[in-house]
Amino acid sequence: MRTMIVACQTLREELRLAIKQTGVDYPVVYIESGLHNQPDLLRQRIQDDLDKIDNVDTVLLVFGYCGNSLLGVKSSQFKIVIAKIDDCIPLLLGSADARRKASQEMGTYFLTKGWLDYENNLLKEYERCVTRYGEQRALRVMKTMMGNYKRFMVIDTGAYPVESVTPRTKEFADKLDMLHEVAAGSLRLFHKLLLGQWDEEFIVLEPGQELTLSDICSGDSDQTGASQLALGLNR
Repeated sequence: MRTMIVACQTLREELRLAIKQTGVDYPVVYIESGLHNQPDLLRQRIQDDLDKIDNVDTVLLVFGYCGNSLLGVKSSQFKIVIAKIDDCIPLLLGSADARRKASQEMGTYFLTKGWLDYENNLLKEYERCVTRYGEQRALRVMKTMMGNYKRFMVIDTGAYPVESVTPRTKEFADKLDMLHEVAAGSLRLFHKLLLGQWDEEFIVLEPGQELTLSDICSGDSDQTGASQLALGLNR
């Protein structure tokens, strides 16, 4: 079976590690993650990249649903396989359950190195506000924006030294009077996707079949409110 991967750039380091751990050797196309801020443009970019692919049987799409950015994607030429997740956080924590439990404990804003490296993210927005308005006003703006959140949670996926991230995120959490925690991540869903273990945690689109809202909402994957915490948008 000829297989390739189309993935979000935010997940580059985790995907590289999962590929190494599973021993698969599929070619990968990365899509810039900043497009998460514009789901319609991201959807079109993903579809354009899918339309350019030929001579394969299966494309593994390493994305979350992320603000309906995958709604309607399809291919007439090959099968598309996607994890049944609302955003990328379950991919990094290992399951929708793990993500749901963390969010139910308290309002949680998830962070990863990939998001800090590639996204037009909250920390960058804070730095822009400081430059434009000064630190005190910037802090007031950030605290208003983060009113529903009580903690930052850095996901340690094992794909990079978490210490390369935490000093910066801890400093920011302290400024906003928020809790700061590090949670163990898991590449379990990456492994299942790469190894062809496509059970009820995955959506398999046959050639000509497009992804619908009912696909992502079907089954027992209760992800209420998850889209409000999507990677690259509101976390």
